[in-house]
Amino acid sequence: MTVVRDSMWAFLLFAGVAWLATGWSVLRLEPVNVARVAGPVVLFGAVCEAVRALAGTRTWWLNAGMSVLFAATGAVLWLDRDATFATPAALVGWFLMVRGALDVAVSTMNRGTDRTWGLVLSLGVAQVGLGFYAAGPLARSGDPVILVLGGLGVLRAIADLLTALRLREVSGVRHEVLHLTPEREAGVAGYSAGLTDFEATPKAKHRAAKDPKTFHDEVLRTTKDLDSMIAQAGVTGTGTTAHRIPEDLPAVPDTPEGAEEAAVGDEKHH
Repeated sequence: MTVVRDSMWAFLLFAGVAWLATGWSVLRLEPVNVARVAGPVVLFGAVCEAVRALAGTRTWWLNAGMSVLFAATGAVLWLDRDATFATPAALVGWFLMVRGALDVAVSTMNRGTDRTWGLVLSLGVAQVGLGFYAAGPLARSGDPVILVLGGLGVLRAIADLLTALRLREVSGVRHEVLHLTPEREAGVAGYSAGLTDFEATPKAKHRAAKDPKTFHDEVLRTTKDLDSMIAQAGVTGTGTTAHRIPEDLPAVPDTPEGAEEAAVGDEKHH
């Protein structure tokens, strides 16, 4: 399954080239042939959505749902025998508006992780605008529908080519390599630089010939040096004398009765 996902970028690359060829070919059609071509074009869009779902992205379930929806739309266009251009224009506009809205939503969701989110957002807005025009009353003749199909092919070509290149970039990354966020990478780099500087610093001459091997030994040595410097400065009360326990401390009561007797005795002393 992993091999299939890693090779999906090639299918999307082929799909992008096919979309370009479709957009160029549709612009050369006669208006009477537009109704027959609209169905296969939308069905090809459904196939591309299925390929995107197999790529294993986070939004694979959205692509799978769009594949089923566009397949039903393409089937309706294929089976439609209406002599007017109203049905092809309306359903192609529906395809563009739904696909554009999905691109806008996904690009906004990935704006923090995908550096091409702005381009995908622009493509989504362009598709929504083109679909709005196609579904309106201005696209009820042959020539506007031809222009809409040609624009659909060009926009979907850019989107699929962009997705193919991004999948190719991701599939080339080794999965066993740990990838950190920029903040963690900066932290690891700072720690490594500090450790290198510490190890490269020459040892002081007054230190013992054999340096401590552990952090605990280093703490003990530093504390001892600090006590020595305080003693040399004439400050008393350091070292073991500062922690000497007085001998006249009363015994600590270990029962409730003893605690009450101790409290009564303290009151008498006061």
